[in-house]
Parts: sequence; structure tokens; C-alpha cells
Amino acid sequence: MKYMALIYTDPALTPEMGAKMNSEYLDFTRRLRDAGAMLAGDALHPVSTATSVRVRAGKTETMDGPFAETREHLAGFYMMDCPDLDAAIAWAAQIPGARHGTVELRPVVVFE
Repeated sequence: MKYMALIYTDPALTPEMGAKMNSEYLDFTRRLRDAGAMLAGDALHPVSTATSVRVRAGKTETMDGPFAETREHLAGFYMMDCPDLDAAIAWAAQIPGARHGTVELRPVVVFE
């Protein structure tokens, strides 16, 4: 089953914490890939670069910034192939951002 791990992080992390986490992310990504569970993953630019898009009455509207204002910001994601939710949770608990933020796991819908 495919799971999307959405990584929400506290934007107030210190540069030292960020540098340490970067090396931890490289290690985690290697382990996930070596286990054959990684389908995709990437970091995102800061929330200040976001553009939200919606269509109302046939007209495209854009807004600077994220869709939702929250304390934590969406910082990146992993798409994982796991046999079940328990395995996805075990991987998500190892994502470095889980210690300072939140990792939201969502199963991916498979359309037949």
C-alpha cells in the first residue's frame, strides 16, 4: 500500500538544528531507499514561496502564501510503499522532522 508522509516542521528551528537534521534526512532517505520502501520524496521551499490557486465561477484566483495558516509549515514529503499502516508508522517515526514537528500519514487512493 502507498502512503504519503507529509512533514510539517516548526519554522523557528535554529540553523544548527537544521544542519543536523539535514544529515539525518540523508541517512533516513538512504535507509528507506535501501529497504525498497521509497517511491518519491523531496523537500519544499519555504512557505513564503507558496502560491495558492483556486477557481471560482470559472475564474482563476491566486493568493501568495499557503492555503492554511498554521504554526507548523509543510516542509516536504515521502511517498512510501509499505505493507500496512503499522509499517508506515514505523518509518514515519524515523523521519527526523517528527521530533520537532508532525508527520501526517495518508494512504494513497488507488483508482481501479
